[in-house]
Amino acid sequence: MTGNQDSLDVECCIAGGGPAGVVLALLLARQGVEVALLEAHQDFNRDFRGDTVHPSTVSLIEHLGLLDRLLELPHATFIDFPLHYPDGRVSPAPTTTRGKKPLQSYQIQQNLFLDLLAREASRFPSFHLIMGARVDGLIEQDGTVCGVRYTARNGTHTVKAALTVGADGRFSRVRQLAGMPLRPSSEPMDVLWLRLPRAATDPERAHGLYMGGDRLLVVMDRGDAWQIGYVFAKGAYQRLRAAGLEAVRQSIADRAPWLADRMDQLRDWQQTSLLSVEAGRVERWYRPGLILIGDAAHVMSPVGGVGINYAIQDAIATSNIVGPRLRQGTRCASDLWAIQRRRELPTRLMQILQAGMRPRFAESGPVVTRPPVLLRWAMESPPVTDLRDRLIAFGGWRPERVRPTGAQLPTSN
Repeated sequence: MTGNQDSLDVECCIAGGGPAGVVLALLLARQGVEVALLEAHQDFNRDFRGDTVHPSTVSLIEHLGLLDRLLELPHATFIDFPLHYPDGRVSPAPTTTRGKKPLQSYQIQQNLFLDLLAREASRFPSFHLIMGARVDGLIEQDGTVCGVRYTARNGTHTVKAALTVGADGRFSRVRQLAGMPLRPSSEPMDVLWLRLPRAATDPERAHGLYMGGDRLLVVMDRGDAWQIGYVFAKGAYQRLRAAGLEAVRQSIADRAPWLADRMDQLRDWQQTSLLSVEAGRVERWYRPGLILIGDAAHVMSPVGGVGINYAIQDAIATSNIVGPRLRQGTRCASDLWAIQRRRELPTRLMQILQAGMRPRFAESGPVVTRPPVLLRWAMESPPVTDLRDRLIAFGGWRPERVRPTGAQLPTSN
């Protein structure tokens, strides 16, 4: 990396220190590519909602030699996300079929996951992490993006790069600056997130999706606590607030009675966080000198919890395709199209599956007591479980594999 304090020159500049950005930066640094990773916040310690490490990401971590370190972090292990019906039935647990055991996933706080990857990347001299860097402009020359301008505590700076990557999430600033509009899809729901403590008496397979009435409940294992997603019709939040917190407490207890003994710990609306669910995609993920990946290119619904997985699969494909050329100091315009061509179809199929799996709220507010037909089909019908499992667990037909490269040696162990 060259340049002075206010201007840096690298081969790749990545805006966004989420899963897509950190993974791509690590994979490029391992190839000897000079890469600058810009993260708008001062650290990774934020209250992330997406903490699922899917099997394809586990495979990547194992390839990088980091699996033991990953599993030293506080985590919960699961093999499915069961449906809990109003009559008390629970969808069956997956079993070994055709000699294949159910795939394991983990719930790990995302800030710990990102810290692990960033520490590993920092061992390579070609990796440069700049925290507190808010991108506020693109550098362009003759229609080609050549880097970014960003603002930090000590003023305004520039990073010039052969390739700029927008990995800055669903509200991507890079996407906006590049004039690459997101085509939104209609999402009928919003989610109120909260946490409740675990108890020794909690049932097995307590996590999952709880159907019934005019609300849905999503319960996720966070090790020492349950993360609760209280799902309701889009636009109904003000009615929810007007009904009062006691109504929310009672509604959660009605759907998951085993949580009733701790609902008094939900005392204030400040213990909750509202997620306005959005989804969509960019028609063309790239411009000369610029590529969008992850939620910057395709905002995934929370249905299925696949956002992190798809972002990381995008990062692996991007590293495989552009890494060797960046290392050699060459560029090919078709490489950016190749990234989109490889990742767009599984992404669009997953979004179609998510649309079929999401709840159907009537105009008056209630949700159908039984799950949608496609959801029951996807969860319980053997002919489609393989496709479903692959799209959710692998981010496509099969996980992206890191291609062998002449990886550079780290500076230390």
